[in-house]
Amino acid sequence: MKKEYLEAGKIVNTHGIRGEVKIMPYTDTPELLAEFDRLFIGKNHDELTILNARPSKNMVIAKIEGVDNPEDANKLRNKILYMHRDDLELDEDTYFIQDLIGMIVKDADNDTVYGEISDVLQTGANDVYVIKGEDREYLIPAIPDVVVSTDTENDIMTIHVLEGLFD
Repeated sequence: MKKEYLEAGKIVNTHGIRGEVKIMPYTDTPELLAEFDRLFIGKNHDELTILNARPSKNMVIAKIEGVDNPEDANKLRNKILYMHRDDLELDEDTYFIQDLIGMIVKDADNDTVYGEISDVLQTGANDVYVIKGEDREYLIPAIPDVVVSTDTENDIMTIHVLEGLFD
Protein backbone atom coordinates (compact mmCIF):
# COMPACT_ATOMS: atom_id res chain seq x y z
CA MET A 1 0.00 0.00 0.00
CA LYS A 2 1.39 3.37 -1.01
CA LYS A 3 2.02 5.87 1.75
CA GLU A 4 -0.07 9.02 1.58
CA TYR A 5 2.69 11.09 3.21
CA LEU A 6 6.32 10.82 2.16
CA GLU A 7 9.36 12.03 4.09
CA ALA A 8 10.54 15.29 2.53
CA GLY A 9 13.22 16.52 4.91
CA LYS A 10 14.31 17.21 8.45
CA ILE A 11 14.49 20.52 10.30
CA VAL A 12 18.10 20.65 11.48
CA ASN A 13 18.48 24.17 12.84
CA THR A 14 17.08 27.66 13.20
CA HIS A 15 18.07 30.49 10.87
CA GLY A 16 18.15 34.16 11.79
CA ILE A 17 15.91 36.09 14.17
CA ARG A 18 12.58 35.87 12.33
CA GLY A 19 11.88 32.22 13.13
CA GLU A 20 13.11 30.66 9.90
CA VAL A 21 14.26 27.04 9.93
CA LYS A 22 17.00 25.23 8.08
CA ILE A 23 15.79 22.01 6.44
CA MET A 24 17.92 19.13 5.20
CA PRO A 25 15.98 17.96 2.12
CA TYR A 26 15.31 14.30 1.36
CA THR A 27 14.27 15.28 -2.17
CA ASP A 28 16.51 15.10 -5.23
CA THR A 29 17.38 18.79 -4.94
CA PRO A 30 16.85 21.59 -2.39
CA GLU A 31 15.13 23.57 -5.16
CA LEU A 32 12.39 20.93 -5.37
CA LEU A 33 11.63 21.07 -1.65
CA ALA A 34 11.63 24.89 -1.74
CA GLU A 35 8.70 24.81 -4.20
CA PHE A 36 6.19 23.41 -1.68
CA ASP A 37 3.57 25.73 -0.18
CA ARG A 38 2.64 23.19 2.46
CA LEU A 39 4.40 20.45 4.35
CA PHE A 40 3.29 18.21 7.18
CA ILE A 41 4.80 17.41 10.57
CA GLY A 42 4.37 14.81 13.30
CA LYS A 43 2.55 11.49 13.53
CA ASN A 44 -0.78 13.20 12.83
CA HIS A 45 0.72 14.96 9.80
CA ASP A 46 -0.34 18.41 10.95
CA GLU A 47 -0.26 20.80 8.01
CA LEU A 48 2.30 23.62 7.95
CA THR A 49 1.93 26.57 5.60
CA ILE A 50 5.26 27.55 4.07
CA LEU A 51 5.25 31.34 3.59
CA ASN A 52 8.54 31.32 1.67
CA ALA A 53 11.44 28.99 1.11
CA ARG A 54 14.76 29.23 -0.67
CA PRO A 55 17.67 26.92 -1.35
CA SER A 56 20.87 27.68 0.54
CA LYS A 57 23.81 25.47 -0.38
CA ASN A 58 22.44 21.92 0.09
CA MET A 59 19.71 23.04 2.51
CA VAL A 60 16.42 24.92 2.40
CA ILE A 61 15.71 27.99 4.52
CA ALA A 62 11.96 28.22 5.18
CA LYS A 63 9.55 30.56 6.93
CA ILE A 64 6.64 28.66 8.43
CA GLU A 65 3.38 30.42 9.26
CA GLY A 66 3.05 30.95 13.03
CA VAL A 67 6.76 30.44 13.72
CA ASP A 68 7.92 33.99 14.32
CA ASN A 69 11.00 33.82 16.54
CA PRO A 70 14.07 31.64 17.13
CA GLU A 71 12.52 30.06 20.23
CA ASP A 72 9.50 28.76 18.27
CA ALA A 73 11.76 27.63 15.45
CA ASN A 74 14.04 25.78 17.89
CA LYS A 75 11.06 23.69 19.09
CA LEU A 76 10.88 22.23 15.57
CA ARG A 77 14.52 21.16 15.48
CA ASN A 78 15.04 17.46 14.52
CA LYS A 79 11.42 17.10 13.36
CA ILE A 80 10.75 15.19 10.14
CA LEU A 81 8.72 16.97 7.50
CA TYR A 82 6.42 15.18 5.08
CA MET A 83 4.89 16.02 1.75
CA HIS A 84 1.55 14.75 0.53
CA ARG A 85 1.90 12.32 -2.38
CA ASP A 86 -0.60 14.32 -4.45
CA ASP A 87 1.47 17.52 -4.16
CA LEU A 88 4.16 16.19 -6.50
CA GLU A 89 3.54 14.87 -9.98
CA LEU A 90 6.19 12.43 -11.15
CA ASP A 91 7.36 12.00 -14.71
CA GLU A 92 6.65 8.69 -16.41
CA ASP A 93 9.07 5.94 -15.28
CA THR A 94 9.96 7.96 -12.16
CA TYR A 95 9.10 6.57 -8.73
CA PHE A 96 9.24 7.49 -5.08
CA ILE A 97 12.03 5.50 -3.42
CA GLN A 98 9.62 4.56 -0.62
CA ASP A 99 7.39 2.87 -3.23
CA LEU A 100 10.30 0.77 -4.52
CA ILE A 101 11.51 -0.51 -1.12
CA GLY A 102 10.06 -3.97 -0.50
CA MET A 103 9.20 -4.56 -4.16
CA ILE A 104 9.71 -8.17 -5.33
CA VAL A 105 12.23 -8.47 -8.19
CA LYS A 106 11.86 -11.28 -10.72
CA ASP A 107 13.47 -12.28 -13.99
CA ALA A 108 11.52 -11.36 -17.14
CA ASP A 109 12.86 -14.40 -19.01
CA ASN A 110 12.30 -17.25 -16.53
CA ASP A 111 10.30 -15.84 -13.57
CA THR A 112 13.17 -16.46 -11.11
CA VAL A 113 12.57 -14.36 -7.99
CA TYR A 114 15.81 -12.72 -6.84
CA GLY A 115 14.47 -11.09 -3.69
CA GLU A 116 13.14 -7.68 -2.77
CA ILE A 117 14.50 -4.17 -3.08
CA SER A 118 16.03 -3.20 0.26
CA ASP A 119 17.69 0.08 -0.72
CA VAL A 120 18.19 2.51 -3.59
CA LEU A 121 21.67 3.96 -4.05
CA GLN A 122 21.82 7.29 -5.83
CA THR A 123 25.12 7.28 -7.68
CA GLY A 124 24.70 10.29 -9.94
CA ALA A 125 24.79 8.50 -13.30
CA ASN A 126 21.84 6.27 -12.47
CA ASP A 127 20.26 4.77 -9.39
CA VAL A 128 21.32 1.29 -8.27
CA TYR A 129 18.78 -1.04 -6.68
CA VAL A 130 19.95 -3.25 -3.82
CA ILE A 131 18.10 -6.57 -3.94
CA LYS A 132 18.18 -8.71 -0.82
CA GLY A 133 17.86 -12.38 -1.75
CA GLU A 134 17.74 -15.44 0.49
CA ASP A 135 21.44 -16.23 0.12
CA ARG A 136 22.98 -13.08 -1.35
CA GLU A 137 22.58 -9.46 -2.24
CA TYR A 138 22.33 -8.24 -5.82
CA LEU A 139 23.05 -4.79 -7.23
CA ILE A 140 21.28 -3.80 -10.42
CA PRO A 141 21.50 -0.52 -12.31
CA ALA A 142 18.20 1.29 -12.83
CA ILE A 143 18.57 1.49 -16.60
CA PRO A 144 16.13 0.51 -19.37
CA ASP A 145 18.35 -2.39 -20.54
CA VAL A 146 17.90 -4.04 -17.12
CA VAL A 147 14.56 -2.86 -15.71
CA VAL A 148 11.82 -4.20 -17.97
CA SER A 149 8.81 -3.09 -15.90
CA THR A 150 7.96 -1.57 -12.54
CA ASP A 151 4.48 -2.36 -11.23
CA THR A 152 3.96 -0.22 -8.12
CA GLU A 153 0.36 -1.39 -7.77
CA ASN A 154 1.41 -5.05 -7.30
CA ASP A 155 4.92 -4.36 -5.91
CA ILE A 156 6.73 -6.32 -8.64
CA MET A 157 9.74 -5.26 -10.69
CA THR A 158 10.68 -7.35 -13.70
CA ILE A 159 14.28 -7.29 -14.85
CA HIS A 160 16.42 -8.62 -17.65
CA VAL A 161 19.75 -9.89 -16.33
CA LEU A 162 22.52 -8.76 -18.63
CA GLU A 163 25.39 -11.17 -19.20
CA GLY A 164 27.88 -10.90 -16.33
CA LEU A 165 25.59 -8.73 -14.16
CA PHE A 166 25.46 -11.18 -11.25
CA ASP A 167 28.96 -12.70 -11.69
